[in-house]
Amino acid sequence: MSRLQTAFDAIDKANAQDPHLTDGQPAELLYGQRMTAEQELLYPDADAPLRIACRGQHIERWTLPRADFPMDRAGYLAWRTEQGRRHAARVAGIMRDAGYDDGAVHHAEKMLMKQGIKRDPDVQALEDVACFTFIRWYMGPFAGTREPDEMVRIVDKTARKMSAMARARALQEFDIPEPFATSFRD
Repeated sequence: MSRLQTAFDAIDKANAQDPHLTDGQPAELLYGQRMTAEQELLYPDADAPLRIACRGQHIERWTLPRADFPMDRAGYLAWRTEQGRRHAARVAGIMRDAGYDDGAVHHAEKMLMKQGIKRDPDVQALEDVACFTFIRWYMGPFAGTREPDEMVRIVDKTARKMSAMARARALQEFDIPEPFATSFRD
């Protein structure tokens, strides 16, 4: 078995423990698989650290509920930062166990903690993949829980996180209605 498959299997085994279900499957297991599918479409030549970071982006996310933090913007940002740190540490251990060297491990950690977004191509690639996963699989159901004006702001923030290539590809790949589509144009 390859090191990559060993890492994927360990991430999947961890995420299979998620008590929350989506489409009858553990939610984070399905999310990781969806992230891998989007990564293969957007960045088919990605190296192992990016592939692993995509698969492990939400590893064991349910173990740190959002409700454990204040329900304001500062609380959300603190929760998200702590999630990134935890995901990076957990994936780093899996990568070491699979035989990856410190350089590959640190690179994946940097991606998972979003260090260098808009400056590091791999950190940006992970963000592009996460945005595509959100658009394809989660935005529709999420939109049903938000007011239209709030959704316009959320879609605009999502588009701003993406690279120019990913925004252009999103316009080609998804049927994005106005006024949302304006956020994806350069």
